Amino acid sequence: MRTAFFIDGYNLFYGLLANTRYKWLDLPALLSHIAQVENPECVPATFHYFTAPVQPKLATRGLLSKQAQDTYIRVLKAQGVEVITGRHQLDPAKAPRYVCPNTPPSRQDQVAIWKLEEKETDVNIALSMYRMAVKQASQPQSQRIEQIVLVSADTDMGPALQALREDFPDLRLGVILPHREGIQRVAPGSLQNHAHWMRRRVTVAELEAHQLPDRVPTKKKPAIKPDYW
Repeated sequence: MRTAFFIDGYNLFYGLLANTRYKWLDLPALLSHIAQVENPECVPATFHYFTAPVQPKLATRGLLSKQAQDTYIRVLKAQGVEVITGRHQLDPAKAPRYVCPNTPPSRQDQVAIWKLEEKETDVNIALSMYRMAVKQASQPQSQRIEQIVLVSADTDMGPALQALREDFPDLRLGVILPHREGIQRVAPGSLQNHAHWMRRRVTVAELEAHQLPDRVPTKKKPAIKPDYW
């Protein structure tokens, strides 16, 4: 079963990797492992990683955060992963002031904030999955993608999965939620309802078993694991 993976990088990082020592992740190997546990006949074919560049002025470690992201993207590309880049948009906005858990938000009591939003990623993922499904009819049988696996917990992807399920009934759909073991989260119903299968969490043992070597060869100079990762 030839399988294509579509990964929401932002969702993956903050749902699975942030504040851990597992950021130097061999992503294709981990996802292949999970899909083959679900179905041993799975044959990983393509990986598509969607992200937006880190904004150094807003990142915890400034320019180091941007350099770490750039290094990891070089590793992904060296592994044959297609990387599709969106953008961030930063705008002034207002939000209700937080007082305490027992005080509800009020539109009459707002403070000025900077609102950072990731743009284009959801649309890029949805269009890319659908376009891939459309193209399969013209492919030789031996090269057709038979399964699409979404790696995201973003409920905005629900309509895209629904369209794929309705328009391409022979295409199998899977969802891997980037949720780390030990952190309780509710599975998004809008994703679960349209997928043939769903992995709800990734174990610590799986993260540990799928780490990259500290030094990874690329087409140019080797990519070296960031010191603080």
